[in-house]
Amino acid sequence: MKVSVDRSVCYGSAECAHRVPDVFAFEDGYGVVRPGREESADDPQILEAAERCPSQAIVLTERRAEAE
Repeated sequence: MKVSVDRSVCYGSAECAHRVPDVFAFEDGYGVVRPGREESADDPQILEAAERCPSQAIVLTERRAEAE
């Protein structure tokens, strides 16, 4: 799964960056996914961060199946 942060929903609690600093950062008042870490959503810490995000701004999406 892919992880992203919906900036239109994020209100900048920085909970994600405190919880999983190797995946999330806090920039310009918003949580962001660190470059290259977008494919980290299978990590249980990421799932917990998404569940505990106060604004529910962390988005987990399925990867698209590769063309055969």
